[in-house]
Amino acid sequence: MPYVSAPSDISRDHAAKRLAALATPPGALGRLGELSVWVASVQGQVPPHPVDNVRLVIFAGDHGVAAHGVSAFPPAITGAMVRTFLAGKAGVNALARAHGVAVRVLDLGVDEDFHDLDDGIRSALTAHKVRRSSGAIHLEDALTPDETRAALAAGAAVAREEIEAGAQLMISGDMGIGNTTPAAALVAAALGLPAAEVTGRGTGIDDSALTHKIAVIQAALDRTGARTEDPIETLTALGSSDLAASTGYLLAAAQDGVPVLLDGLMSVACALTADRIEPGAAAWFAAGHRSTEPAQSLALAKMGLEPLLDLGLRLGEGSGAVAAVPLIRSAVALLRDVALLDELEA
Repeated sequence: MPYVSAPSDISRDHAAKRLAALATPPGALGRLGELSVWVASVQGQVPPHPVDNVRLVIFAGDHGVAAHGVSAFPPAITGAMVRTFLAGKAGVNALARAHGVAVRVLDLGVDEDFHDLDDGIRSALTAHKVRRSSGAIHLEDALTPDETRAALAAGAAVAREEIEAGAQLMISGDMGIGNTTPAAALVAAALGLPAAEVTGRGTGIDDSALTHKIAVIQAALDRTGARTEDPIETLTALGSSDLAASTGYLLAAAQDGVPVLLDGLMSVACALTADRIEPGAAAWFAAGHRSTEPAQSLALAKMGLEPLLDLGLRLGEGSGAVAAVPLIRSAVALLRDVALLDELEA
């Protein structure tokens, strides 16, 4: 397996010096200035290249735990939303069109076969499918070890297809009713926290359902026991095929030196898992936004990442990260195009 190298310290230092030399008051660019230095470091280029080719992959899958009262919506919504992505009519599609982001959706574990779709579309959608749904994590493992390996490999292969297509910035999205339950469990396992500290309302469950969801996640953690010390064992016990594939995708991006803009809880839980598998991967990640899920903020803090946006979003799909793409481009434009102070003096 390739290893993760660190972003360029030389480029970071040169970018910081260029930022300080711009014809702007010291520190006036705030977080945009910091972001421009990060982009330069991950590109190894000062000033950084414009970020024109941004690519989002949405990993879709159902979760066995969704049949156990942890979501406000039925599992059948997963397949319906996949069709909506393919039709270009979901929230993330609208944002992606507005910001010039390519969108691809893949079925890793949806609990149906999409026989109603055109053969070519269906073939592309299900090319990396691992299984239908995942195990209910409070009762059984989400995946078999072979399925976990297959999903990780699928995610890595997809990442490298996107990189081959010219990706300069990558985003992972996730679609699957019940997905905040395994994602919160992954974060709890990684951080050694009880379910009560990581569990959020997902799609908007009421207090009674939230109490039940906490109990389900705690039961899953208790069932898994010491296996949580190993990140791949954790994915097998508590994850799903879509979350394992997203982890492989994020890890491959870091290994190949392509930066990633993280989305909400699912993306961040997978990023934390990728960083557990290969320490240092998080240096290639920036946080697009802060979601309303407590586990996301806890995982971001562990990785030392501060979100660019805080808009109360809980849509998922990769939407918060796509909404933050203009900030990346703005940061690059500032470091590239603002005059240097000594040029004014000349």
